[in-house]
Amino acid sequence: MSLPAPTADNRAVVTGASSGIGTALAEELASRGYSLILVARRGDLLTALAQKLTERYGITAEVRAVDLSNREQRAPLADELAKRDIAILCNNAGVATFGPLAKLDLQYERDIMELNAVAVHDLSLAVLPGMLERRGGGILITGSAAGNMPIPNNTTYAASKAFTNTFAESLRGELKNTGVNVTLLAPGPVRTDNPDQEEVSNKIPEFIWVSAAHAAKISIDGLARNKMRIVPGVLSKGMSLAGQFAPRAITSVVAGAAYKKLGEQ
Repeated sequence: MSLPAPTADNRAVVTGASSGIGTALAEELASRGYSLILVARRGDLLTALAQKLTERYGITAEVRAVDLSNREQRAPLADELAKRDIAILCNNAGVATFGPLAKLDLQYERDIMELNAVAVHDLSLAVLPGMLERRGGGILITGSAAGNMPIPNNTTYAASKAFTNTFAESLRGELKNTGVNVTLLAPGPVRTDNPDQEEVSNKIPEFIWVSAAHAAKISIDGLARNKMRIVPGVLSKGMSLAGQFAPRAITSVVAGAAYKKLGEQ
């Protein structure tokens, strides 16, 4: 099952489009002729991206500056997407924290769960009826290799990504022969231009990183083929295998120790 062809009326939606994989997904889709709805909190960055993609690829790029962790802000966006012809939804927005949960900002941890898991569920539910009615569409969900196992010192992120991983693969199973594709992107470290990444980038060997552009390309290619899971990079493949086959009592200790180092300043 292929994806719907780009038209003047349909749109590809990318959340978390202001940086990293989200920006790369937006450019990859624009290069394939899709007009876009770009979603993130930082409207200035979205506007600059929209202008660049419009000039480079001749597509239309709409900007929605929305904090997806805020239900009141998210609801109008979900209502809009339910009424639009959405060819592709890239549920990509997400945030991670490191360190013992009880020592972190607990309200922020609640917001992360809302962003990483509940917003993914909400927006997927918004576009799904229309895709089914049109018998065509694609939903790409950015989960994580971290969602394959328990990870102390990365608790909220790992738990939220466990939801997205399972949600994507379960939904894909339900939609067989409907014309709607669902693919999970489960990356490990992805090199981006996000300044927040600098704190951890020096603690991870360079050969483990993959580029955001590479992750975006293979993700859209995989979505077009309705692949269940895209796992770019050496570390993410190793974490995926460990999460499936290694005893969780062992992976919890090993991963927890590694992520504790990432949280140390």
